[in-house]
Amino acid sequence: MLIREIASNDAVSVSKEDTLRKAVSKMLLHNCASVTVTDGDNNLIGVVTIRDIMMPLYPEQGEYVHDSLGARDFEGMEEGYNKVLEKTVGDVMTANPVSVSADDPILKALSFMGLRNLRRIPVVDGAKLVGVVTIEAINGAMFIEHG
Repeated sequence: MLIREIASNDAVSVSKEDTLRKAVSKMLLHNCASVTVTDGDNNLIGVVTIRDIMMPLYPEQGEYVHDSLGARDFEGMEEGYNKVLEKTVGDVMTANPVSVSADDPILKALSFMGLRNLRRIPVVDGAKLVGVVTIEAINGAMFIEHG
């Protein structure tokens, strides 16, 4: 079974100049935990996940070593969320993300997802973003085909 048979062609995208506030708004609106990042020609240039957005709230490892009590000021961390949302997508995105082609087998996508702990992966034609495939879509297709 090929990715083209199960991929969604409605990938949710932002540009690297967009704020994280816009990225989070799209994630909430589309009930997804990541969005693709594209340039003006719809070329895939990155991915930003909810984890990428939340992690800047947490102290660096060195901060824990030097101040293990102060580095756990969770209320203070939460107050920094508005500041994080003003960053640009380009500040936190994963550039050159792993992607698959529509002509790849679905288990190739599943393999990449397993190796990198992903739930969705962009589908490209050359560099152009053409869709996204989710682990749920792969599971559903496998069940229908073999279940």
